[in-house]
This record gives sequence, structure tokens and C-alpha cells, in this order.
Amino acid sequence: MLLGEKPKDFDVTTSAHPEEAVELFHRGRLIGRRFKLLHVRFGRELIEVATFRAGHDSEDNDDGEQGRQAASGLILRDNVYGTIEEDALRRDFTVNALYYCAKDYSIYDFANGYPDLQKRIIRMIGDPEQRYREDPVRMLRAARFAAKLGFEIEPDTAEPIHRLSSLLARIAPARLFDESLKLLQGGYGAAAFRQLQRFDLFRYLFPLTHAQLDQTDWPTATLVQQVLRNTDRRLEQGKSVTPAFMFAALLWYPLYERYLNLLDEEDLPPLQALHEAANQILSAQVKSTAIPKRFSAPMREIWELQLRLPRYKGKRADQLVSHPRFRAAYDLVILRESAGEDLEGLGKWWTDYQQANEAQRQQMQRNTFSDEQPQKRRRKRRRKPNPSQQA
Repeated sequence: MLLGEKPKDFDVTTSAHPEEAVELFHRGRLIGRRFKLLHVRFGRELIEVATFRAGHDSEDNDDGEQGRQAASGLILRDNVYGTIEEDALRRDFTVNALYYCAKDYSIYDFANGYPDLQKRIIRMIGDPEQRYREDPVRMLRAARFAAKLGFEIEPDTAEPIHRLSSLLARIAPARLFDESLKLLQGGYGAAAFRQLQRFDLFRYLFPLTHAQLDQTDWPTATLVQQVLRNTDRRLEQGKSVTPAFMFAALLWYPLYERYLNLLDEEDLPPLQALHEAANQILSAQVKSTAIPKRFSAPMREIWELQLRLPRYKGKRADQLVSHPRFRAAYDLVILRESAGEDLEGLGKWWTDYQQANEAQRQQMQRNTFSDEQPQKRRRKRRRKPNPSQQA
């Protein structure tokens, strides 16, 4: 609000313990174990209510409510309650420790966050290295706030991130999936990607994609940038976005490389090779970010359509247009071409076909040539040379 932006939601913090606060609301529900919260339904909104937290030692008390930390410093449980002043100093960044009092409409600032807000600085409260060890996701949050707000990360806050980035490997994949959506589907994904690359954090969200970014065989880096810019543009226009498309697009070249290897090494039929490649890519990716099945299933369909869209001869074109994932698959084709991949005019053909009337579509179908030759040519170009011939 101080920056003149419209808040996307409102969180409430209070001195009341969760068990006390839940008694005040008919539509309240306690959630969480590591960090207990109260969720209150207010019309169609969900208000998150947190109790003021305080510092804690590394030992549990008898009822298990006290905070607990691992030997590495990672916070395992954070349910030690305190005052508003203590709560402010437990937060991550100074600009994220400002409190708006609805009673007298004032701003409470216990961590000098307001001056940092005016200077557009992201500064960690306390010792940055210790705070990152308490919760490595704070490194992603630093990148996200910098991208979203256009702020600079203060040097002492930025310095440990490179050294400690490997701590993200300890974070639950489900939590990293949520963080990846906040980073890349919040309307500032292109800027967030630049921050992730700056601090070498992207590899812990998309290790397979990261491994291809510097390769010359695939325009992976360009496609990632195109996908994220396209996502930002759609959100700015008020259009919907889905994690299924973003993950399918960001993992497309790792999948396609695996697919071609299976064609060459296992001599599998194309569709079977694609399904096996999808199984392998998803099995590897969920170790970093746990993709729910409601998204992984559409991803598989989008990938399969990348093989089917070049095969538009005859009545196949109408069947493909009616497929529920056609639009997403078509968008990926357009993005692949914009990244520099030569698909022999495939995107333009499908663009023209969608804009054509019935008579024009029939004429386009009559003018199509065999769909088998382009597939064979592409496969032949990608076949690896025989090692003995190389020697």
C-alpha cells in the first residue's frame, strides 16, 4: 500500500494464541504443525491469522508447542509466542516487518523497514547467513521481492546466497513447487528468472532445464525467457495461466532430448518413446518440485500434441483442434518457433487454419503433404554418430 500498489490479500497478526483466536470465529480453522495458523473464511476471502512469534531454543517442551531447530539451524517448528516487537524481529526482511494497525490507521515499524522501503532496499533482519540457515526458502523470497518490487538486495543480504544456495536441496519438493509458482506465475516471472540465475537458485527448482541453459544444441534459455515473458503478458492482460503449461514448456527440451535418445538407443516407436521420456522427466523433476497429478496429466497431453500437431493431413486437423489441450500445445509450438527452432512453418499453418472458414480449411487439408518425411528428417539429423566411426 505504501508503494501505491493494490494488495493481493491481507494477513492478520495478533497476540491471541491460535486456540484462543479460533474461538472468536464461526468459520475459522487451525492449520499447520510446523507453523500453526488460523484460516478464517470472510465471505469469499480467506484471511490468514498468525500469532506473534518470539525467539526459541533448540529443545521441545513437554507439549511439543515450543520451537525446535535442527543442528544445521533449520527451523523445524516455530510455535513460540511473544510480543509484537519480538514478532517483528523474527520476520525475514525489514520491509516485510511493517504492521498496519486497523484500530488507529498507523504503521508500526520495529525494524527500520520504512526507510528501506523508501530506498527500495531488501535487507535481512539479523545475521543473513543465520537467517538463511533457519529457512533456506528466504533466499527465494529475497529474489522474489527484488523481482516483484524492483528493489535492490542489500550487499550483506545478497552475499551469502551463492554460498548457501545448496541448502534448498533440503526443502520439501511440495514447498518448492509453491515457491516456484509465486516466483514465475506472479506477473514478474522474467525478472524473477534473472534474479534466480544471478544467485544460482534456478537449478534447485528446475535442475534438468538448468543443465541445458548453456548448451548450444537447444534454445532452452531463449524458450524459458519467452515462456516467462508470455506468462507475464497474459497476467497483465487479465488472462488465465496454468502451472501445467509453464512446467510443460520449461521442461520441453529436456523431455525432447530424452525422447530422441530413446528413439536412437532403444529403437522404440515414437509415441512409446515419448511416454517413457515423460515418465523419466517427471520422476526426476518431482524430486525438486512436487508437481501435483492434476498438472502432470495435462503436461503429458501437451507434450504428446507436439508430436501430433505436425501430422495434420486430412481430417486429423479438425480432430486436433477439438482436443482440450490444443490451445496450450499450439502456444508451445509458437514459443518454440519464437525461440529459434525451425518447425518448417508449423505455427503459421495452424494459425492460418484456425482463422480459416470451412471452405478454406478443406483446401488447406487438400494441399498438405505427407507428414512422415519431416519427422524422419528431424530424427535423422539428431541421430548420434557411431562411437567407432568417431574414433
